[in-house]
Amino acid sequence: MVLAGLCQHARRLGLQSGMALTQARAMIPGLEVHEGDPEGDAALLARIGEFAARRIAPLVAVSGADGLWLDLTGAAHLHGGEERLCRCLIRFCARLGLQARIAVAGHAAAAHALARHGAEPLIFCPPGDEKKALAPLPLAALRLEAKLVDKMRRLGLEWIGDLIDMPRGPLLRRFGREMVLRLEQALGRTAEPFDPIVPRDAAMAEIRFAEPIGDAQTIERAIAALIDDLEQTLREAAIGARVLLLMCDRVDRSEARVEVGAARATRDKAHLLRLLTRKIETIDPGFGIDAMRLIAARTEPLGATYVPGDLAAPEETPDLAQLIDLIAGRIGAKNLYRFTSVESDVPERSVKRIAPLDTPTPWPDAWPRPARLLPRPEPIANVVSELPDAPPRRFTWRGRTHILVRGDGPERIYGEWWKRGRERDAVRDYFQVEDESGARFWLFRKGDGGNGRTGDLSWWIQGAFG
Repeated sequence: MVLAGLCQHARRLGLQSGMALTQARAMIPGLEVHEGDPEGDAALLARIGEFAARRIAPLVAVSGADGLWLDLTGAAHLHGGEERLCRCLIRFCARLGLQARIAVAGHAAAAHALARHGAEPLIFCPPGDEKKALAPLPLAALRLEAKLVDKMRRLGLEWIGDLIDMPRGPLLRRFGREMVLRLEQALGRTAEPFDPIVPRDAAMAEIRFAEPIGDAQTIERAIAALIDDLEQTLREAAIGARVLLLMCDRVDRSEARVEVGAARATRDKAHLLRLLTRKIETIDPGFGIDAMRLIAARTEPLGATYVPGDLAAPEETPDLAQLIDLIAGRIGAKNLYRFTSVESDVPERSVKRIAPLDTPTPWPDAWPRPARLLPRPEPIANVVSELPDAPPRRFTWRGRTHILVRGDGPERIYGEWWKRGRERDAVRDYFQVEDESGARFWLFRKGDGGNGRTGDLSWWIQGAFG
């Protein structure tokens, strides 16, 4: 097992890509290692490349396993110039959690070498200065095989500058055609072909009318025709629609827009028609609509549907996707969700919202948790309790006083200091309590009762059982 990628801190400690994992752990005891995901990395790189091809440069291609080539010819001025564009790209990658290195040069191979082996994370090489800029770089910047680089190093050749002025004939005979080709490509003397990323256009259906339309029935028939055309396009591409955009061009050159979403990718014409017809009342035709477009703004792969052939087979579990779509169309997609657990010791951070059809992560059974957890802990007053570990006997919450007859605890939870520095010494002691009416609550006290740095001994309510 070898190291495939390193953070900057690991590089400063002397680790290198390709190093054996056992050697790295011998050098740095306690080294944190994660399983590599080449397929996931390639998918992320392809997504970024497609975004760049749509928004930044007309020609984008993958460069190695971790880079992209962008042809900025005729496009940089649209983004405020090369320097401004590159700095924006570095900030964009930082928001994605990626550390970018960018080099701008007259040739793709030169930019590749400078971006990976240059001294600065952002390098601008003026046209014609590639020879001077590449000279101090190591031979590995030419994308040569490691065996060939080792062979050349044994002969005293370590830098690209050692090769630039040498005659090409002896280099070709001794080191082969590949080395000479890479050198000439870096200097811009030989073209380098590459396979550009071609963004896939969104599936779309369009209809134009001889006379403007405006009544609801005509609009519904037009939507049905658009769905028929779009469904055929989706089927040929083996994809399903998650988000549909209906664009209505009015005669006054304004536009009416309707958006609907599906919980799961679908090509069901009847279901898509139901979703869109419910939105017809929100369309203002104005003086008339002379064109309509239906765009699948978000799609996902969708293969053939399996139909069981056994008539005696048990009934299938009903598909809730269509019901969820209809409910979301009425109350809004943001108001329809379910909860899942998150790996966190702090209760208010241990849950999050997910889509209705996503699979939730079950809660661990080690400690009971209340059925109703407040979004944020609320302070309680008039608490009567004995320090340090006795459960409270009384408290007041939202203007009502609760006399407690039973209590269990404490369950101690420490702050997540690796997320927030001010929680380094924070402590919470949780108690499950029951009042005279049988209502059960989950309370906690900040601090351990002995060290003032752990909390101010204030009492809070986190949730309620039952």
